[in-house]
Amino acid sequence: MKFSELYRLLEENGWQKKQGKKHTKYVHPDFDKPVPVGRHPGKEVPKGTLEAILKEAGLK
Repeated sequence: MKFSELYRLLEENGWQKKQGKKHTKYVHPDFDKPVPVGRHPGKEVPKGTLEAILKEAGLK
């Protein structure tokens, strides 16, 4: 999965994009902690990173 596809997946599930300094942070009204996601839209998300982000976002 590419980072751009991950961004879309998060946004489709109610996460809102907030700009950070080095990472884009996604916030959700039902979660206390924001989920940081790197800014590499054309690159593939490493498998371990993808699994960690999906787990933090409650999508896995």
